[in-house]
Amino acid sequence: MRLKRENFNMMGKLAVIVLGMFGFGYALVPIYKAICEMTGINVLALSDRQIPGATSSSPANTQVDRTRTITVEFDANSRGPWHFKPAQNTLQVHPGELTTVMYEFQNVQNRTMSAQAIPSYAPAQAGAHFNKLECFCFSQYTLAPGEKKQWPVAFVIDPKLSKDVSTITLSYTFFEVGGKTPPAPVTPATTAAVPPEKQAGA
Repeated sequence: MRLKRENFNMMGKLAVIVLGMFGFGYALVPIYKAICEMTGINVLALSDRQIPGATSSSPANTQVDRTRTITVEFDANSRGPWHFKPAQNTLQVHPGELTTVMYEFQNVQNRTMSAQAIPSYAPAQAGAHFNKLECFCFSQYTLAPGEKKQWPVAFVIDPKLSKDVSTITLSYTFFEVGGKTPPAPVTPATTAAVPPEKQAGA
């Protein structure tokens, strides 16, 4: 009889321990979250809205000068029987703003060709402040007969560009690799700076 009572008491204690462990496990998740919020230990696992002082939107690019607007004109020159042009002729951009424009090219010949582009800028001083992050002019390309391509030019204009410059012309000359490399295209700004007799002799 005594042994039976001791067994019953032991079963009761074990039942209490099991219930206690179950209750602790159930409460562990909210307790853990409360501790993390108080200490900030697991802050990397929180969403933007849960982090104190954070907002759900991306931070603004403080490098963009929205007080200035620069007109960028895109020009394309072909030295050979192919089509080459920008998808748009002009854009309004802010200094420091990342901008992308597409250029279109088609090899209209009945043979494969390799070609490359060289850029130029007007006014010339803009070249040092026209930062291209992606440009097809960095590489040579081989195109099959009739093949069409579109290439991006991603650029940022340095806010340090002189405030006297309100318009920049980005001009590309596309030429076949292996042939005679053409001179850089002459833009209206550079034409005015070069005497007529030198232009004729060029």
